[in-house]
Amino acid sequence: MASALPDDETLEVALGMAVRAPSVHNTQPWRWRVAADRLELYADTDRHLPCTDPVQRALVVSCGAALHHMRVALAGLGWAATVTRTPDPDRPDLLATITTTPRQPTDADIELTAAILLRQSDRRRFASIDVPHGYIRTVSSRANRFGAAVRHVPPVLRARLAGSMRCAADRHAEDPAYLRELVAWSGRHGSPDGVPARNTPPARPGDELPGRAFADPALADAAASTDAAEWLVVCTAGDDRRFQLSAGEATSELLLTATDLGLSTCIQTEPLGMPDLRRDIREAVLHDCAFPQTMVRIGWVPANSPPLPTTPRRTVGDVLDG
Repeated sequence: MASALPDDETLEVALGMAVRAPSVHNTQPWRWRVAADRLELYADTDRHLPCTDPVQRALVVSCGAALHHMRVALAGLGWAATVTRTPDPDRPDLLATITTTPRQPTDADIELTAAILLRQSDRRRFASIDVPHGYIRTVSSRANRFGAAVRHVPPVLRARLAGSMRCAADRHAEDPAYLRELVAWSGRHGSPDGVPARNTPPARPGDELPGRAFADPALADAAASTDAAEWLVVCTAGDDRRFQLSAGEATSELLLTATDLGLSTCIQTEPLGMPDLRRDIREAVLHDCAFPQTMVRIGWVPANSPPLPTTPRRTVGDVLDG
């Protein structure tokens, strides 16, 4: 069947879902272009965070998540997507092209599309209820289909991961340039991008695996208790842009699958922006067999926790060229 793009209304709906993808500091560092017979995804390097993400690795991973969100949205709307990744070496910011053909959506397509609207980054403590091992296997196997691998961090390795996370936090706390960048992109009120104050709880340096400290936190956290979150590392065999893009797709699949199962999720990447700490995680947690791209915390929301506020997103017009 010949390739044909959906009509403008369908494309706008799909783009509106694609902008819901997670991204480093909610920078939403992507641009979309509608050509005659394809969609094109570009990295928006004007939204690069040089202190948080020195080599633009997290930027490309974020674009991979947007690519996957677009594929899921199109599938739910009745269109199969064929993706060509990094199609033009002379245009490194062109990360992928998508061609489409009509296709009847399956129940699984519709469920995963619905998860786009439900998924949020929950930085609060999770409940003390264990995540079933079957759920961990499900989210991992689903994500593995995208050219990346998902590794569960067992309790015996968490101390090594925690050491890298605390070291990253300590370094960042003493880095004025990083702190200026953090303030510029977090603690926001009424902005269509960045991390809102209302979505970040106060830092918890005493936690077993502490998360990133953001500016002006204003989200109430659960009372201190046993947090039974599980930790997953999305990793790849290589580390060029193509692998990083695939890692973003795999991370998105993991997050949406977990959401569909009723789990809460949060991406954690602070130590991965520091080459030596990323290398430590590669060696200690992945046994020097793969490159860590994202870390994801999954678990259950404590009973009676209030719903998270919706995080802002740019409009379709803001991310669409031409």
